[in-house]
Amino acid sequence: QVQLVESGGGLVQAGGSLNLSCAASGRTFSSYGMGWFRQAPGKDREFVAHIRWNGPSTYYADSVKGRFTISRDNAKNTVYLQMNSLKPEDTAVYYCGAIRRTYYFTKGDEYDYWGQGTQVTVSS
Repeated sequence: QVQLVESGGGLVQAGGSLNLSCAASGRTFSSYGMGWFRQAPGKDREFVAHIRWNGPSTYYADSVKGRFTISRDNAKNTVYLQMNSLKPEDTAVYYCGAIRRTYYFTKGDEYDYWGQGTQVTVSS
C-alpha cells in the first residue's frame, strides 16, 4: 500500500516557478515508477511527467518539455516536479501517481495509487 500527498501548489504569475512535492508512505515506494498528471476544468486528465523507479530515466509531455523537471529522492520517499516558465495554460490540479507497470506510464488508468491533488494557478 502506498499513500501519496502532494504539496507546493499555489498562485503564480506567468513566467514564474513552483516546485511541487509528492510525499509517499510505504516501504515499497522505490519499486514504483512515479508520474505527474494534471487536470484543468472541463478537460481530461493529462500526462505531464514520469520517472522510473531508479531515477535516471525521465519522460515529459511535449507541452512541458524544457520547462518542467521531475526528480525523486527514494531515501525521502518523495518525488518532485520543478516547474519553470509557467504559462496560464499550465493552470490545473496536479496529481502524482505511483505505477508498477511502468510501460504504461502515460496512461492514468494504469496507475495503482493517486494523491489528492494540489492546485496550480498561473495568472497572465
